[in-house]
Amino acid sequence: MPTDRADPRPRRIPEATVVRLPVYQRILAERLGAGEQTVSSEQLAERARVNAAKVRKDLSLLGSFGTRGTGYDTAFLIAQIDRALGVHRDWPVAVVGIGNLGRALVNSEGFSLHGFRIADLYDRDPNVVGQRVGPLLVRHIDDLHEPATGEAPAIGVVSTPAAAAQEVADALVNAGVRSILNFAPRVLTVPLGVILRYVDLSIELQVISFYLSRAEAGARPELPSEVAMWRSISLSARDPAPPP
Repeated sequence: MPTDRADPRPRRIPEATVVRLPVYQRILAERLGAGEQTVSSEQLAERARVNAAKVRKDLSLLGSFGTRGTGYDTAFLIAQIDRALGVHRDWPVAVVGIGNLGRALVNSEGFSLHGFRIADLYDRDPNVVGQRVGPLLVRHIDDLHEPATGEAPAIGVVSTPAAAAQEVADALVNAGVRSILNFAPRVLTVPLGVILRYVDLSIELQVISFYLSRAEAGARPELPSEVAMWRSISLSARDPAPPP
């Protein structure tokens, strides 16, 4: 069992570590599902394709709860990573743009399994507004300032065509949303203090193309780690300035 509990005070965690934590969480969940109650840093490192020292350093930023010679309690470590990532909380999400991509996102289990609750759906197409996607009614984007549930969304998801993405981002910000996940292939502008993250498959494919091209040209292998390849979010983010 862990020797200590995680430090309740928030710690500054580098972005590279934040990116690796969900990968560790996924590996741990698979091991727990297979009945493995403990895991070592070496085992985590092998699956995540990083070195064990990096795993230990990453996890030390969450607190001190490993046992020398035994490793980490799998279930407890999952809980601590969830807490660090904030996914133990309930985050209402508004999806704007209910086309094929938007509907796929709404119907994905990836949100609900990690504490992200789809609360509101918006579009401006009169052929879409008024439809139901699952249990939710698609509302007009002009109603963003009056969410159906009465609670402002914590996260706004932009799944519109590129031409509409900036207008949608502006509408989300004006409605008080301070975290935006953008799937549209466009670079957006938001005020300082608004968290903006991108999911762009074309960027990921271009990165893969870079490594494939170098490999075909006979360059020394320098493939990215599996952790980097698992990333679905680019580093183009405009996060709030860190506290002094």
